[in-house]
Amino acid sequence: MKKEIATDKAPAAIGPYSQGIAARGTALYVSGQLPIDSRTGAFPGDSIEAQTRQSLENVKAILEAAGYTMDDVVKSTVLLRDIADFAAMNAVYGTYFKGSCPARAAFQVAALPKGARVEIEVVAVKD
Repeated sequence: MKKEIATDKAPAAIGPYSQGIAARGTALYVSGQLPIDSRTGAFPGDSIEAQTRQSLENVKAILEAAGYTMDDVVKSTVLLRDIADFAAMNAVYGTYFKGSCPARAAFQVAALPKGARVEIEVVAVKD
């Protein structure tokens, strides 16, 4: 269902992601998740670590509601208010993905809704 693609003819991954992922099955597209705690309607704090964790917990909850897991994620996109937060985001992000990590893109954007520091969307595939 999910196979990591890696070649030495392209730059190696510099974090918890794969150069490419081949997948077959049924896809689930999870919209970008802001770091909003559904119980409080607020951010869990202003740190990039807390906000990354909350965004990924939101992603995880949606995946689970559809019968998927984080292991089914084949592609993610991370939007950052400040690219200087990349290393700290990456450290938290890496705790959510083990083995063949999803392919990923990360961008700095001019602004995110509600002043968030991060937003994360994913695509998951399973048989």
